[in-house]
Amino acid sequence: MKVIGIVCSPRKGGNTEILVKEALAGAKESGAETELLRISEMRIAPCDSCMTCHETGECRIKDDMQKIYNKILCADGIILASPVYFWSVSGQAKTLMDRTYALRYPNHKLKNKVGGAIVATGRRGSVNALSVINNFFLGHDMLVTGLGISGYGTKKGEVKQDKRAMQGARALGKQVVQLIKTIKPQK
Repeated sequence: MKVIGIVCSPRKGGNTEILVKEALAGAKESGAETELLRISEMRIAPCDSCMTCHETGECRIKDDMQKIYNKILCADGIILASPVYFWSVSGQAKTLMDRTYALRYPNHKLKNKVGGAIVATGRRGSVNALSVINNFFLGHDMLVTGLGISGYGTKKGEVKQDKRAMQGARALGKQVVQLIKTIKPQK
């Protein structure tokens, strides 16, 4: 069983990544193979609404999203995380989500995968950002673990002081694995 954590923050090693690493540690403790993906290290163009994916089942834009498609299609669980920018997800997160539109055709390729949402925020916007991520999961007919985790902190590393978020992130990773095991019993 494989769980990937996708960090949609431009800041390497920041609060969003810290929370994802904690969630992946929980998933690993529960028996999953884990992998961390940093969107900041990739070149991903925005969707240009060409609708080629409706005809071919694939996105015609060739960039690092091709690697991500392979990773998420092979994963049983996806933990998607974003910092809160202007009361919503980061532009990097939105671009990633938009580009997965190609995975909806011809059949929902992410259906029944398990999703877990994480956001890092300074003060406001976490509810809206979590809603955006969870609606993304639901739009792909994925199964969602709870409402997600919000961690508070603006300075790099400050989220570690948010004990509730750190414990919640680890628990989220374990919940993702538990739900995977429920729908896909291990042999």
